[in-house]
Order: sequence, then structure tokens, then C-alpha cells
Amino acid sequence: MLVVTKEIEVRYAETDQMGVVYHTNYLVWMEIGRTAFIEELGFNYVDLEKDGYLSPVLDIQASYKTPVRYGDKAIINTWVEEYDGIRTTYGYEILKDNGEVAVTGTTKHVCVKKDSFRPVSFKKTFPNWHEAYERTKKPKAENPGE
Repeated sequence: MLVVTKEIEVRYAETDQMGVVYHTNYLVWMEIGRTAFIEELGFNYVDLEKDGYLSPVLDIQASYKTPVRYGDKAIINTWVEEYDGIRTTYGYEILKDNGEVAVTGTTKHVCVKKDSFRPVSFKKTFPNWHEAYERTKKPKAENPGE
């Protein structure tokens, strides 16, 4: 399983009055992690969009464990949790710079035609991405409860 790591320096603008990272910023960090993951595989969203496709978020799950504060560094670990040729679920673990888990989560995506928003088979439309995802996704044996 491929896990891509991206480090973020927490900016003051990302925090609330208490100096704690505002909860929606973790979703932005997940996007940064997801983009880094895709780029590590040699792909990017810009090319996907130039070809007339988008990859909207279908579902987001986040569990907040401990706050990240202004002045901290956040480490975003991203991987493919599930992939079936149509939908991709990315897994995330956001750590504080001391290694403590701050947030865990997932985002689920589907590929759609930009002009109609109709879902397409990622496997058929982007076979190179499909092959890369198949190589990097979390093996079934690692999935809890299976």
C-alpha cells in the first residue's frame, strides 16, 4: 500500500480565536494530501479537467482526535482505502509534528463528464490511473472486519 506524506506549516489564518485549526481546514489539507498522492503517481487533476472530466467528492468522513494549533506542523498521510474502477475512497491520517494523531478521515470520489456531470468508468476512461490505483490501494487483508 502506497502512503504519501505531505507536511503543512499551520498558518495563523487557519486557526480560530483559540489558536486551534478551524475544523474545515482539515478538509482542505485532505485535498492537499490527495493532490500530492495523485502527483506521486505521475498524474494531476489539471489534465483530468483538460480532458473534460471532474472528480467530485461524494462523501466525507472526519474524526477529530486532538487539536492542531498555530505554530504546529501537520503531517498528512494519504492512501487509497478502496477503489472499484468507478469510485475511489482516499484515507487520511493527519498527525501533529510530535506524531500524535489529530484527525483521521476518508473522502469518496467518482469521475464525471464535465459537461453533463454523468459518472464514467474511471477504469475505462483513464486506464493508466486505474492500473496505478490497483497497484497502490489497500489490500483486502488489511481491511478490518473482512
